Amino acid sequence: MRQALQRPRGDAQARGHGARSGLAVLSAGFAVAGLLGQAKFAKAEDGPSYLEDRRGVFLPFLNAPQPGDAIAQSPRLGLSFGGAARPVLVDTGSTGIVVSASRIPDNATLPSQPGRITYTSSGRIMIGRWIRVPVNLWGRDGESVATRPIPVLAVDRIACTAQARHCTPEEAPEHVAMLGIGFGREDDSQSQSTPDTNPLLNAEPSGPGAIRRGYVLTARGVHVGLTRANTQGRYRFVKLDPHPRVPGDWLGVPVCISVDGQEPGACGRALLDTGVTAMFLTLPPSEVATSLQTDATGHSALLPGTRLRFRFGAAAAYTVTVGDHATGLAPERIVLNTTRPQPFVNTGLHVLNGFDVLFDADRGYYGFRARGAVPDADQP
Repeated sequence: MRQALQRPRGDAQARGHGARSGLAVLSAGFAVAGLLGQAKFAKAEDGPSYLEDRRGVFLPFLNAPQPGDAIAQSPRLGLSFGGAARPVLVDTGSTGIVVSASRIPDNATLPSQPGRITYTSSGRIMIGRWIRVPVNLWGRDGESVATRPIPVLAVDRIACTAQARHCTPEEAPEHVAMLGIGFGREDDSQSQSTPDTNPLLNAEPSGPGAIRRGYVLTARGVHVGLTRANTQGRYRFVKLDPHPRVPGDWLGVPVCISVDGQEPGACGRALLDTGVTAMFLTLPPSEVATSLQTDATGHSALLPGTRLRFRFGAAAAYTVTVGDHATGLAPERIVLNTTRPQPFVNTGLHVLNGFDVLFDADRGYYGFRARGAVPDADQP
């Protein structure tokens, strides 16, 4: 990319579904596990076929790790609105482009409507106007892709929720730069973040033929559009549930979470979130009753050596061992919440050190492709 890119401060925030009590900050280590499923999940062999050739493009992250190195920070791409490209954080934990209004040329003269997005974990409320504009995304090698005109939230004010943990009110902020490419986020204070705001689902890679909406996310970059080439390899799939209130969107990835081998565990949803380096885990007290201690801050914490197993149907699984921080898959910390009823895990970005992941937006599948360099150390 020829444009000079200036690293923004960004607004990556921990998405722990509002966890504020029953928290434990823990070290963890991962081991990629064997494949395991339940009848309620789609079988791995039930995944879609990608034999028909389609259009697509690969965008290497601006801060992609060197070959052989682990991903350790949230990825970034270049973003432009017809002018110079500047970095933006690639965030699967939100949907839609959210940027400081000053980054959009002539934003004050463009048609718009009021908009806002609340990031519940930090308590930041991004307030501004949805402006429909075409967008260009840039990779590190100068490759780019344009989108059709899409709604972009031009932020001119930051407010804070009553229980905000990391928020300072601000007028005319200059540092907001988020590229939200997630799905099913409308129920987490992002009701306006519908699929029409997702830049990767509205991208127009060059070339003839049709586009299959979706992407393949790796530690080094993102493939925009699903093609015969970028879907090769041993992908295993889990079927997503349609969002009951948002046509064309899907709920989060189904997951079952077991503690110290207690099966079948607690089943809920997972968010594979490139916007954070921590893991956020919600489990009912009954699942962890025999595995808790009180940490130095007075919060409940999982005992060192506790094993947490996450199973995504028949597609993939991995194990977290509390206190083992030896592998590149380990998050910076684990935040535990035992007050919310719905089991949930935000894996954080380190899962990309073990898997490439695929999102098929048209047919509602999520795919996992384990990389050979990761030890399969926990066979069922």
